[in-house]
Amino acid sequence: FQESLERLNPNVIIVVAFRMLPEKVWRFPKYGTFNLHASLLPQYRGAAPIHWAIINGETETGVTTFFIDDKIDTGEIILQEKATIESDDTVGDLHDRLMHLGTGTVIKTLELIKEDKAIPLPQPKSKDFKTAYKLNAENTKINWERPIKDIYNHVRGLNPFPVAYTMIQNGDEELRAKLYSVKLLQENHSHDLGKLVIKDNELYIAGHGGYLVIEEMQLPNKKRMAVKDLLNGFTFDAYAYAF
Repeated sequence: FQESLERLNPNVIIVVAFRMLPEKVWRFPKYGTFNLHASLLPQYRGAAPIHWAIINGETETGVTTFFIDDKIDTGEIILQEKATIESDDTVGDLHDRLMHLGTGTVIKTLELIKEDKAIPLPQPKSKDFKTAYKLNAENTKINWERPIKDIYNHVRGLNPFPVAYTMIQNGDEELRAKLYSVKLLQENHSHDLGKLVIKDNELYIAGHGGYLVIEEMQLPNKKRMAVKDLLNGFTFDAYAYAF
């Protein structure tokens, strides 16, 4: 690869959604190597910045271009553009908006470099910034002890990929259910946490401070379905609960 790079002899390299590069690669171009990152650095350094911004209930995010250095997402910032996070955005919605915003930001960054107007700024060194951790089976599982709004944010921050999930005790069966489209219903109730409530062909799951109204979900060995269609052919036990 290094030999191919030398033959190509780029004067700048742009990195988008890729792993960490060896120093001999990112130092090679005359004008450096810059990365497009989907957050307002130094907030949300790491692998999943779009997901965690929604999961954590942020109302604003954006994109950043920065010159790569020998650490993860710590290089000097060239340019940033902000974007609003709507209260019902999924990670898919926000990903697509940031993709288009990022396209323009990369072009503007190239123009600054070409015209020798880029003024890179070092990132602050505080340790209090939020991190965009890798997503795994542990942190994509719903914790029903959390406030219901946090659970709502958690689900939309993982829809449509990699998808939040919960276990459901349905009679003698334990089902691993993926939750896609949901709505938030904040109201007082007397149900135990995680209790499945079916009313008027709708599925509610009780939490602290309200219900998660499930609109689309996927059960084991079934396709992703609208809950109204699922309930036509699948029966949840009267004592079923999510955990």
